[in-house]
Amino acid sequence: MEMESGCDLFGKLKNGFLSFKSHKYMENLERYQALAKGQAPKFMVIACADSRVCPSTILGFEPGEAFMVRNVANMVPTYESGPSETNAALEFAVNSLEVENVFIIGHSCCGGIRALMSMQDKAESSSFIRSWVTVGKNAKLSTKAAASNLSFDQQCTHCEKESINNSLLNLLTYPWIEEKVKKGMLSLHGGYYDFVNCTFEKWTLDYKGSIMNGKTRVVVKDRLFWC
Repeated sequence: MEMESGCDLFGKLKNGFLSFKSHKYMENLERYQALAKGQAPKFMVIACADSRVCPSTILGFEPGEAFMVRNVANMVPTYESGPSETNAALEFAVNSLEVENVFIIGHSCCGGIRALMSMQDKAESSSFIRSWVTVGKNAKLSTKAAASNLSFDQQCTHCEKESINNSLLNLLTYPWIEEKVKKGMLSLHGGYYDFVNCTFEKWTLDYKGSIMNGKTRVVVKDRLFWC
């Protein structure tokens, strides 16, 4: 029964691939052959690994339009934190592909943020998840300070957005990112997808405003709501 179930699952994937090949690949053969020779995406997207929040499905990215990395809770560690797949992807996207936009996309009901908010500060653990989500500890601290009167669920919602802004600030710790932002060659954006109500919020980091704020709090501009 398990084997049959597995075959059914991969049968669905096979049908999906063949449909893609017939209705997208073959009908846009010239485009896909051009992509085989190289890529020049305008966006790098950092999104959550959550199965419910695929950026291509939500925002309509086509192949070649966005270089993507997905991790637990869409976090960006600081430059000083050392190597990770996220900052390796950042280095390639910004320095080699020369993307013009880095877009961090968070979402509602995020399990990674809930894990962050649930952690006891002094608890010891060998959990990989705990080690990773501590990247967002500053977002947790600012959430506790600003939303201590709210319920735990409401605090998690607050932290989901606060963590995006924390990661935007972390992006500025990378010298080669900050240099391009300063020169106007690169823009940093945050986005929040509420899949309960199917709304999307987008904003852009105001670099000059954040610098004047000492890079301790994000100053944003161009905030838009899509609903």
